[in-house]
Amino acid sequence: MNIKMKTPLLHKPAVVKIVAPLIVGAVLLIAWQILCVAWKVPIYLIPKPTDILTTLWTDGPGLLRALGVTLKITFLAFFTAVVLGVIAAFLFVQSKLIETSLFPYAILLQVTPVVAIAPLIIIWVKNPTLALVVCATLVALFPIISNTVLGLRSVNPGLLNLFRLNGANRWQTLVRLRIPSALPYFFGGLRISSGLALIGAVVAEFVAGTGGTGAGLAYEILQAGFQINIPRLFAALVLISITGVMLFSIMAWLAKISLSHWHESEMG
Repeated sequence: MNIKMKTPLLHKPAVVKIVAPLIVGAVLLIAWQILCVAWKVPIYLIPKPTDILTTLWTDGPGLLRALGVTLKITFLAFFTAVVLGVIAAFLFVQSKLIETSLFPYAILLQVTPVVAIAPLIIIWVKNPTLALVVCATLVALFPIISNTVLGLRSVNPGLLNLFRLNGANRWQTLVRLRIPSALPYFFGGLRISSGLALIGAVVAEFVAGTGGTGAGLAYEILQAGFQINIPRLFAALVLISITGVMLFSIMAWLAKISLSHWHESEMG
């Protein structure tokens, strides 16, 4: 007689991945609230979580509008970084000489602080939105190039020899072997690049300091700092953090649905 044992809900990996971080977050928020009340911390130093929630409720429309502006820059920069990064990666793997000649300049883009070059870009590019997109793209570009190149080169030597023995040309090897092998690395690059695109957009907005109806969350943070409105500053930071987590989760979900049926990195 076969008896099937049901796995408790809280023991399921998918549930644990959601519940465990929520429990930790709830404990930290409760401790934060209790300590602020017990020590009578002034609101202009560290606001209580309830103060931040109240600000999110009252100032929500304005903050969400600013978030929409920042997300516009983020998505445009992320899309541009993915397109340019994949093209560069495919170019690099065609020839070791091309990769050796050009890859150091990709590294140069990564190690150059965007804060240092953003003022120049804003001066050179007359359109403010385009200037912000360029700045954010420079921040998000390198992980796509690096991970995709690594993936395209991380091919099983035995499979590569098999393709050669069967007379596969360069295009067939690229499409049927190298690209499938590179997908896990590519999705890893997407997870990193999506967060960097958001960071690049916020940093570029800080440097640009644009206001008015086209201002993003960085401007709201600056204004809140000038006005000593610390709960509003924290509320903007919370929105940025939640957005970053959501972007990472979306990229992880895309990797899951694309790779779970054939690659061990996303199985289970």
